[in-house]
Amino acid sequence: MIDAPGLHRIRLDLAYDGTAFSGWARQPGLRTVQGVVEEVLATLFRRHPPAPLVTVAGRTDAGVHASGQVAHLDLGEVALESLARRSDGRALPPEALARILESRMNGVLGADSDVVVHRSSLAPAGFDARFSAVWRRYEYRVADPRTPRDPLTRHRVVRHPAELDVEAMDVAAAALLGLHDYGSFCKPREGSTTIRTLQAFRWRRDGSGVLVAQLQADAFCHSMVRALVGSTVAVGAGTLSGEELVALRDAAERTSRFLVMPAKGLVLTEVGYPDDEELGIRAEQTRARRELG
Repeated sequence: MIDAPGLHRIRLDLAYDGTAFSGWARQPGLRTVQGVVEEVLATLFRRHPPAPLVTVAGRTDAGVHASGQVAHLDLGEVALESLARRSDGRALPPEALARILESRMNGVLGADSDVVVHRSSLAPAGFDARFSAVWRRYEYRVADPRTPRDPLTRHRVVRHPAELDVEAMDVAAAALLGLHDYGSFCKPREGSTTIRTLQAFRWRRDGSGVLVAQLQADAFCHSMVRALVGSTVAVGAGTLSGEELVALRDAAERTSRFLVMPAKGLVLTEVGYPDDEELGIRAEQTRARRELG
């Protein structure tokens, strides 16, 4: 239950194929993930206006995928109870009603939808999908000449024409970790900071030969993940050294020494949250920092 009287906060765990979307955020005249999700909610609760709006853990750009996105919405008592279809007239507890929302939404989305609700649940007190999060985790996939061509992965793996040195990429990635100003890797936004804590960044080859990057930070600024990936790909291709990459990071200025990688190779895989009793405190702290910035 959230602070507003008569409202229940519902957590949604989502996955989507970003290929046909113009990103997460609602935009007039464009198909977006938020737009599709909120259209489904408007259909389900058309008899109980206003239609619910969703707040997301991290807005993804056009073409970016997600297997572990998190969002929340708030429902009034009557709207929540409308999800139940019991012939005996008995009321269901809010926890059970929240779980029903998953099947209702997937039913409207359809069996072949590029958006899937993996889980809906009653959120703990203080939960905010965006401000309570303590980290976001992404993966990026690159294929080089050592990787067999696979047409089934063309929407989620980026091909690179030259063979890449994954060991050098992994060493370079590790050197970028920590609390820094990542202005060299972010598209500037007025009033926003580019100071972040990059908690994890690794490269490896999977069993099929695809190079997989795993990155985790408290938050990522605009284009940061794809720029970090592109900078280490440059190291793997031999056009940039690890020492030069660290110097570019420390300069905290946009550079043309490496390319920002295409969106289709990127997947938001997981969002981390603190223990339930710390959710509200974390949300207040994060919100205060964003407002100060």
